[in-house]
Amino acid sequence: MANKLTAEPVLFDEVSHKPMTIMEKSISTKMGIKPGWRTFLINAPEKAQDAIGLPNLDIQSTLDGDFDYIHLFVTTQQEMHTYFAHLKSHLKKTGMLWMSWPKAGKLETDLTLTKVIEIGYNYGLVESKSLSIDATWSGLKFTHPKEGKTYNNSYGNLKL
Repeated sequence: MANKLTAEPVLFDEVSHKPMTIMEKSISTKMGIKPGWRTFLINAPEKAQDAIGLPNLDIQSTLDGDFDYIHLFVTTQQEMHTYFAHLKSHLKKTGMLWMSWPKAGKLETDLTLTKVIEIGYNYGLVESKSLSIDATWSGLKFTHPKEGKTYNNSYGNLKL
């Protein structure tokens, strides 16, 4: 489709189907991912990785050492429980652990935003941002709680 005023093509966002402007931020920018970060991806579909638009990262094939950015794609609560504590132990104090799960009706899942937040909170991480990865996957960012801050929500209290 062309722009009537300039005859330039208009691009549409794959997820929202809204026209994109030149100033649109990439998903990786919205997620806060920085080039060069030490990264570990688990079960990340290629289409989702393409949608994120990952910058040049130091992507590791084994979970060894500490990471700036870890991203886990899961479809069940059990998968999330299986990975969460181990992934948290490899997350830098300033790092972020992104959890992605299928949007309703896209793939079979027992996860919802509320359930993902609850599980993360039970493992001692706090949520800070959610967004749409693509037409299939939602994402939620977890970080370590800040020292001296009290976190209160419907899942309990975290005081550090």
